[in-house]
Amino acid sequence: MGEQRAPVQEQRVTRRQSAQTPLHAPGSRLDFALFYSEHLGMLTRFVMRLGASPYEAAEAAHAAFVEAFPKWSQITTPRAWLRTVAARAYLRQTQLRDRPTDTIPDQPGGECPLAALVLKDEEQHVCAALSALPPRQRQVMAWHLDGFSHSEISDELGITVEAVRQNYARARVSLKRALGLTAGDQL
Repeated sequence: MGEQRAPVQEQRVTRRQSAQTPLHAPGSRLDFALFYSEHLGMLTRFVMRLGASPYEAAEAAHAAFVEAFPKWSQITTPRAWLRTVAARAYLRQTQLRDRPTDTIPDQPGGECPLAALVLKDEEQHVCAALSALPPRQRQVMAWHLDGFSHSEISDELGITVEAVRQNYARARVSLKRALGLTAGDQL
């Protein structure tokens, strides 16, 4: 008969536990999986702030993670790197959108991953206001809303810090006007 093996038990690892084990070495598969599960929603929202629909944003975010996986151990600033790649993926989608294509029939399958990404009414209103901004202002504001500093945005977009400040200030004025906020209201 052959040797019988004990069944392998699936082991659920929390972030705290995984940080203490060698499996969680930077650049490891577990490190990537944890980063993916923690940041996919934020990356999708970032792309939506650039003007994408939820489906376009999800597609661009997934494309960025697919591109990141084989290079994961070499990526030093994953949040910024993924946003740059996702933004480019979204721009490629918008260029392809204008080309006529055959419709793809709906495929039966599991739940849509976007069901977990439900925007509140306020967020939808802000996304609509963001989509009305000029492209550079929208880009700067999307990076800012994701917590990046002016200097980090400057580095990632390849523009001066002063250009980031100007675009940010103009975007704030436009957004306050679009959202019906007064000068003293916080954005």
